[in-house]
Amino acid sequence: MIARIESAAATRRALLEATAELLDEGGVDAVTLRAVGARAGVSRGAPYGHFADKEELLAAVAIERWNRLADDLAQLRAREELSARSRLESALAAMLTIARRQPHLHALMFTPPQRDPESLARAAVASQDEFLAIVAAVVGDSRARGMGALLLSGTLGVAGMERAGQLDTEKWGVSGDDLVGMLADLAEAS
Repeated sequence: MIARIESAAATRRALLEATAELLDEGGVDAVTLRAVGARAGVSRGAPYGHFADKEELLAAVAIERWNRLADDLAQLRAREELSARSRLESALAAMLTIARRQPHLHALMFTPPQRDPESLARAAVASQDEFLAIVAAVVGDSRARGMGALLLSGTLGVAGMERAGQLDTEKWGVSGDDLVGMLADLAEAS
């Protein structure tokens, strides 16, 4: 019985990894349950044993990324050798890195699935809570939520401008990384 459970978990893991790879390579259109099964090296029907459809599979990948981000932010928050401001800048940079390296996955993280929109919101909460704790260490508990929303919105704006090719350092005189540093400076100065 344990071997069967472990096998099912390994298959699910392989399907999620294959989905993330296909998503990175070609966006949502590149992800089909057949392509995912082939990439994962499992039978054609295996994806259907774990996910009802493509939407559920894509939601699972986005939820998993939110969970990994929560873990990353928790580890960052525990790094006492870093200043509170450095932890904040690193948290913002981590979010920007996801947008840069995995733009299709990043978009999915902010696109609630039609069938169960709350599933994605629930997954985001742990990351947001870790992020707010990092922000609170810089600005205090009473200002953390407003400042956290501003910082996250600013970072998402940087990601959007970069993705659209409209954050030209020649025109603006700054890079996305510079702007993340400026956001951390703004929080520290407030």
